[in-house]
Amino acid sequence: MPIMQVFLIEGRTEEQKAGLIRALTDAAVESIGAPVESVRVMITDVPNTQFGIAGKTAKELGR
Repeated sequence: MPIMQVFLIEGRTEEQKAGLIRALTDAAVESIGAPVESVRVMITDVPNTQFGIAGKTAKELGR
């Protein structure tokens, strides 16, 4: 059973997340032949104050 975990800086819409889940599921099915019903995708929204890039928070960088 393929399990994919994705961390995103908060701010994506539910529609964008659903599209990402579909695309990742399709990629697993096509690339490794996984049965579609066995694919699991977990999305974790990370607050931009809790995500660092080059020593600054994503919020400080306007992300």
